[in-house]
Amino acid sequence: MRFKKRQILSCCLILLLSMTFGCRKKADDQTASGTGTKPPAPAATQTRAAAVDLERAVSEIQTEAQTMTVESLKATALKYKDAILAKQADVEKLAAKIKEIPLTEALGEEAKKLKADLGNLETGLKALKDRFQVYYDALKQKGADLTDLAL
Repeated sequence: MRFKKRQILSCCLILLLSMTFGCRKKADDQTASGTGTKPPAPAATQTRAAAVDLERAVSEIQTEAQTMTVESLKATALKYKDAILAKQADVEKLAAKIKEIPLTEALGEEAKKLKADLGNLETGLKALKDRFQVYYDALKQKGADLTDLAL
């Protein structure tokens, strides 16, 4: 009886783990048909909005932005704007938390960790702004409406 319970528990655990880790798919790799292959990109212009990506170089993003349509540029710029606003809120919260630290603890380990986290957030925010500016400038060159992209 004890062996049977362990066996059932092991099977349930394996099933749960395989569902959790083995069945994930990237959203970019899925197509409408669900085949899991990437759709071919159009040769002349790219109509799909790019995702917020801090790993790619700005020069690479500039090259891509030149081939994108106004709609996809605007959609991508809006994604970056949303990410920037969210990151700015995080920076403000952390900065307020650092200001609340008493002077006696300002040089402690917790304060150093918070300051390092703030530095990382500010670096990420600058990277987001740099990439947003690429899409904003491309939209400006194409004469698009920029009213809802103000930061």
